[in-house]
Amino acid sequence: MESIGKILIGKIPVDQIPTLIGVADEIGQLKQFIEDWVAKVSVEVEQPVRWQLLSRPKYFRPLTIFACYRAVSGRLVTEQLIRAAAALEIFHNVSLIVDDILDRSRFRRGRLTLHCRFGELPALMTSGFLTAGGFKLVEDDRYSVRLLAELMQRLGVAECLQWRLRREPLGVEDWRAIAGEDTGSMFEICARLGTRDDRLKKFGLLVGLLYHGCDDVGDVRGAMALGGGGGEDVRDRILTLPAAFAIRDAKTAAIFRSPARNSYKALTKRMFEVLPEAEQYLDELAAEARSEALQNSDRPQGLLALIEYTRALSRS
Repeated sequence: MESIGKILIGKIPVDQIPTLIGVADEIGQLKQFIEDWVAKVSVEVEQPVRWQLLSRPKYFRPLTIFACYRAVSGRLVTEQLIRAAAALEIFHNVSLIVDDILDRSRFRRGRLTLHCRFGELPALMTSGFLTAGGFKLVEDDRYSVRLLAELMQRLGVAECLQWRLRREPLGVEDWRAIAGEDTGSMFEICARLGTRDDRLKKFGLLVGLLYHGCDDVGDVRGAMALGGGGGEDVRDRILTLPAAFAIRDAKTAAIFRSPARNSYKALTKRMFEVLPEAEQYLDELAAEARSEALQNSDRPQGLLALIEYTRALSRS
């Protein structure tokens, strides 16, 4: 999916998405803010912080913040919102550092993961440094502090829940509940930061579910392209959207319960076979998100573009 200097989603380069959604100026301000912030951190952590935050970021979550702000406001973006978006992006990267360590991932965005580049202890300490730094960015904004604290707690609970329920042959509604507290909570908080109220709260949740589901489907397509199996979610028997459809079959559910490594390919193949059902479900999520955007904003064009971009992720 990656090409020189840009990442393509469908036929749309990632670096053109802010313009498509109408928030290119805001993303430009955010990039400069984060670069300036990184330049001021302690020299002891500067290199790992720079590696993590400035390594070809997609800024998809800040895109959601700014799109929601534009959808309800005709005013220019404020410094307060830039700071909140920077803190959210920093917290997102904290979650990536932890995920990469737990998944034993060697690469992200075409580069070595932080713990592989600098070591596990520096990576963990950098994640703590970033968390504290994110809160300091919004220390004078009680609303953002409250929402970001809520987010970090919800993410922690969601990860524990998802891990506890691994190998459990649950259904699509269970997937929706778990994903809603994982990726869904991140995008829900983005929407609430953008509007500073709850009017687009459900929209954000739905975009997060859509993103999570498209990522699940894309992982299966990628695994099949590489010969099937071997992915972290398959290895750990995490309930993904394709898995939720596949394990309605009793034989597949039995494979899902088993930690046997020799069942990777069989499970991945079965998940690939149910992708049309997963794609249909994603279409339904996209339709729900469009309805929320149209009903709860005066300027929904950017939100609708965000939905279309997100929906295209599973097909790339």
